[in-house]
Amino acid sequence: MSVHDTQNPETREDALAAAVDAVRGGGLIVLPTDTVYGIGADAFTPQAVQDLLEAKGRGRDTPPPVLIGDRAVLMALATDLPEYVEDLAEALWPGALTIILTAQPSLTWDLGETRGTVAPRMPEDETALEPLRRTGPLAVSSANRHGKPAATSVLDAATQLGDAVEVYLDGGAARIGASSTILDATVTPAEIVREGAITKRQIIDVVGDIFTAPEPEPSEEEAEDAAGEQREDGEAGTSPESAESTQGASDAAPAGAADGDTPSVLDLPSEPELESVPQGPAETPLAAPGEDAAAPSDVAPSTSEPSTAEPSTPGSSDSGSPASEPSTSGSTAPAPEDRPDDGPARPEHMPG
Repeated sequence: MSVHDTQNPETREDALAAAVDAVRGGGLIVLPTDTVYGIGADAFTPQAVQDLLEAKGRGRDTPPPVLIGDRAVLMALATDLPEYVEDLAEALWPGALTIILTAQPSLTWDLGETRGTVAPRMPEDETALEPLRRTGPLAVSSANRHGKPAATSVLDAATQLGDAVEVYLDGGAARIGASSTILDATVTPAEIVREGAITKRQIIDVVGDIFTAPEPEPSEEEAEDAAGEQREDGEAGTSPESAESTQGASDAAPAGAADGDTPSVLDLPSEPELESVPQGPAETPLAAPGEDAAAPSDVAPSTSEPSTAEPSTPGSSDSGSPASEPSTSGSTAPAPEDRPDDGPARPEHMPG
């Protein structure tokens, strides 16, 4: 175990070089960040990551975040980024915001049971950023034993971690002294897993309210139903003028037409069909002379031409002869004056 002062310009470069060598050799380092001190290991060395978890007293079910030295590294570590993530990184990195994202499937590392996620952060501290630019991403967690307060000085870290760490970088007291905020961007809406130095309001001010579920978009079926209802509403609506016109047309229609008692003249022929006229009994040779001039009593007169038969007079036949008086039994055709006129047809009653 060795402690190196990074605040002294004369020893700063040697301190940083010692930390980089330790990481490349698979060892652990403690380094200052803008929030608290962290314990770090090479993210691509599985044994180093396992040593980090053991030094803290944690299991693989709590994988460490990853610190990066440049925002461009974000694209190499994560995929399927929500649209707001790059805006957050642009506005709040370097800074105290850790973002949980979907990890690139091609990454050859073992950080523990990450369930396919990665939690990168870019710290706002040059003593941390300089070794990160040389080593690449580091698996980094707060420099303390599990369940203990996070270390805000190199002494706090050394007291809790001891010889488990190869190199300690002393950068003085941590500037913020509080852990970073952890935002889970793999869910919709986004969730704050741990509240820290970055507030929810700061995030909303940058990218809007990503913590409220968006309104669901209507399905194609629902959209078609809504369009159909709008069309029906438009067809059902009438102006006062059209309503009055329709009402006037209804009032002008005969009451019988509405009730179905009196059919329209268009529903009947202007003249009865020949086959509809009842046929009387056929004449026989035994008919008395002069009786052929009289219409049979049970035959209805034609509707197209008036009958030319002259009515019989008392002197034309024997009194009491059946031919002298018209018969009233068996006749079904109405009298000519009872049938409808043959004048112009009345328009059918149309619905309003």
